[in-house]
Amino acid sequence: MKAGRVCYGVNTGFGRLAQTVVPAGKLRALQVNLVRSHAVGVGAPLDPRVCRLAFALRIANLSRGYSGVREALVDHAMAVFNAGIVPVLPSQGSVGASGDLAPLAHMALVLIGEGKAWVGRRAMDGGAALERRGLSAIRLQSKEGLALVNGTQVSTAILIDALLAARRLARVADIACALTLEAHKGTDSAFDERLHLVRGQLGQIRVAETLRRLLADSAILSSHRDCERVQDPYSLRCVPQVHGASRDTLEYVTGVVEREANAVTDNPIVFDNGDIVSGGNFHAQPIALAADALKVAAAEFASISERRIELLVNPDVSGLPAFLARESGVQSGLMIAQVAAAALVSENKVLAHPASVDSIPTSAGKEDHVSMATHAARHARTIVDNATHVLALELMTGFHGLAFEKRLRPGRGVAAARAVLSEVLAPLVTDRVLAGDVEAVVGVIADGSLAAAVEEAVGPLD
Repeated sequence: MKAGRVCYGVNTGFGRLAQTVVPAGKLRALQVNLVRSHAVGVGAPLDPRVCRLAFALRIANLSRGYSGVREALVDHAMAVFNAGIVPVLPSQGSVGASGDLAPLAHMALVLIGEGKAWVGRRAMDGGAALERRGLSAIRLQSKEGLALVNGTQVSTAILIDALLAARRLARVADIACALTLEAHKGTDSAFDERLHLVRGQLGQIRVAETLRRLLADSAILSSHRDCERVQDPYSLRCVPQVHGASRDTLEYVTGVVEREANAVTDNPIVFDNGDIVSGGNFHAQPIALAADALKVAAAEFASISERRIELLVNPDVSGLPAFLARESGVQSGLMIAQVAAAALVSENKVLAHPASVDSIPTSAGKEDHVSMATHAARHARTIVDNATHVLALELMTGFHGLAFEKRLRPGRGVAAARAVLSEVLAPLVTDRVLAGDVEAVVGVIADGSLAAAVEEAVGPLD
């Protein structure tokens, strides 16, 4: 600036206006105007935990030292974060082009005493939030407004939230399969280690090994090893292949988000030798593709789970009473559990369409290819939520299906799972409202207590 050099975002306009040089006397106004003008996000706010994570990622990005901002700005952002002030970020309005411009602008507003923020559970004006915690607004200097709004931190935060839930789900999916297999009186022969080693797919090998441990010492399996049933349906027999492929996908997504969480994603980037290089690190395509992959992986956990529910409630294949009702006809039992699962799986099929294959030019054609990363990440989170409910429905169905076996004990892992489920599910003696039961099972999935109890019995599930 002292040398009078023209540098994008420091003393020029933005996007299509990059050719417009801004005089020195208006450079502070340039940065504040950028933040205000870009804060046009819409839709319901993102979950506060996601907003807080996005804020932390934004601070980490600036702390790398390549963004051309003052230490004072980083210190101020950390003080706001540590004071428990969480910017309210709208869920819609980003196309993942120059990063998550709109939601990040809403984040930046709080630092200058504007916008909206949560303090505890209360939402208030950004200025009031700072004042409540004894903090003052900061005056932005050159480049700082641009550094605050350029980046992929919002889409990355949403994807991390979805990924963590999906990783919990992967563990529970194997438990649900083992529970269903025992209730269905299936066979564990398809989990023979030799089968999976000759294929060599790592996730498949891991899932087969996990299922063997979950079913270890099962008297139920031992009781019918010589029955006339030779093979189980694919939804039981091919679980290592299906769950394993989804687990491998989760590993890929984990690598992407770990790298992105530690990345420098604004523009231009300032290097130690003084070079200021304009590029495209803000483009969120890595996050978009990873989120789309997560969508498919999580949707498959639900898809195969719904088929296992059908196995248990269909008397033509289960050998159990129709819909697991004690008095079929008078009672409907778990008839609608499978219907609800089918509805969620069908919704997932729509949401699983890849957002990253879409693009719509913005900023007068300057940003002519965009990633749609926030769309992909938000859809991923919804699919994971839906899949969690489908697996809760399967666990509930398997629990009640296993109740018809009075004499023989299940495998160690299944027994541990049944013990946890028995704390939140009463026996299905007659028809009752089951919505609360499903949410109770979702609760032991989400808080990790179901997986923890099973891991205590059989060892790690990851």
